[in-house]
Amino acid sequence: MSLEDDILGQRFASARAVETLGFRPYGHRFDFTHTIPDALERYGSASAEQLEAERAEVRIGGRVQTIRRMGKAGFAHLAQGGERLQIYVRKESVRPEDFELFKNLLDIGDILGVEGYLFRTKTGELSVHASRLDFLAKSLLNMPEKWHGLEDVETRYRQRYLDLIANPDVRRVFVTRSRIVASLRRQLEERGFIEVETPMMQPMYGGAAARPFVTHHNALDVDLYLRIAPELYLKRLVVGGLDRVYEINRNFRNEGISTRHNPEFTMLEFYQAYADYRVLMDFSCELLRRTALDAVGATRLTYQGREIDFAAIRRLSLREAVIEFWRRDERPTSDERPRLEDLADPDWLKRHSGAAGSGAALVEIFERIAEPHLFDPIIIYDYPLETSPLSKSKPDEPDFVERFEIYAGGMEIANAYTELNDPQEQRRRFEMQRKLREGGDQEAHQMDEDYLRAMCYGLPPTGGEGIGIDRLAMLFTDSKSIRDVILFPLLRPEGPLGLADRLKALEE
Repeated sequence: MSLEDDILGQRFASARAVETLGFRPYGHRFDFTHTIPDALERYGSASAEQLEAERAEVRIGGRVQTIRRMGKAGFAHLAQGGERLQIYVRKESVRPEDFELFKNLLDIGDILGVEGYLFRTKTGELSVHASRLDFLAKSLLNMPEKWHGLEDVETRYRQRYLDLIANPDVRRVFVTRSRIVASLRRQLEERGFIEVETPMMQPMYGGAAARPFVTHHNALDVDLYLRIAPELYLKRLVVGGLDRVYEINRNFRNEGISTRHNPEFTMLEFYQAYADYRVLMDFSCELLRRTALDAVGATRLTYQGREIDFAAIRRLSLREAVIEFWRRDERPTSDERPRLEDLADPDWLKRHSGAAGSGAALVEIFERIAEPHLFDPIIIYDYPLETSPLSKSKPDEPDFVERFEIYAGGMEIANAYTELNDPQEQRRRFEMQRKLREGGDQEAHQMDEDYLRAMCYGLPPTGGEGIGIDRLAMLFTDSKSIRDVILFPLLRPEGPLGLADRLKALEE
């Protein structure tokens, strides 16, 4: 018998003994007067004399974190909401069955309700002097040692519930993530945007360059795709007269997993009619500044040991970024640095990249030369048309489009552009993408004729943007991996646990 099986058997026997005492091993409703965080906030600064005078009665619930038994009395800590509060259990102050429960049957990890009054111990710790215990749930498996022993990364991601119990900092990460989403939603709604929902299963995927997941609908006998982006549906809504729309959406891309990529991820995507990418640049700077304030209380924060400031976002064109960062780590001479004319010369671009098209070559050079240096928040704007099939061309430079990306912490966190609204030009772009697809580019965009039909009814001048919620959460919580900010990241399936059979055997 393994150690885990032995513990499981002991805990199961303890649950039966709890029932024999008159408690339910898995209780029902518990009417509390305070959460533990509420009690600490309200009474945390009260002196012993103030508590004695007020004799504040409380009913609290939480998970048992520590137990110290000392003959006819003892202490325990209950944890809830990322905080903990001590309880004091004395034989003369509680029912006989309560003290028997505390003395012999209570295990670390059990969930307990306590009624009593608040006081301060001789060491000054705020505590509940218990008058009654309510047993709420038995933990059949061991908690990580000292509650802070869960360090194995695989276990933390796979058993996120245990990670949240054992590591208080993990809870704070997801509270911050929630604040990020709430701030973004509030700011958009203050500006007249309305939240919508678009299909997750689509007959034709689009809106980004990515490979989709494929599923099948039996009744219709058709293949469907999990969306890689909601873009084309949201722009259909703008055609329909919803001038300001947004969606906080789950996207799915059948691609590799890394510290910055998860096949299932969350984006904010929004569209504003009668605007362009310049309007969205200004809006994005304010959006990120306020989100930082709402989420962490400051615009300056530390990510991976370096300070970044969301109140100071630079702006550089893509070509300016290549020139600025050209061979920065190689002590360049002035002759080595390219000029704007070089970056418009297809032959020069091909000599310095492995890409065939001049637009793709310029982006490849940018990604190799400039992108690794983009740690401070920065907007990079004006991308080649060749790599931006849904963006509107610049009037004075038709080979470039009105598009920008935002980088921070060495990551792209947003992508935006003035939307292409000429259906004939969109058809030509789709056809260009189809040729790339026929040439082997599996991420090239498909021809979407229904979207073209919607455009034929008239898409007003529109700016659209997508912001990566997961990467923003990484920055605001100083998390190195995207898995740290996704509650249940995708992992390889585990082998059989056999837990159901082991639980069944305990009943027999």
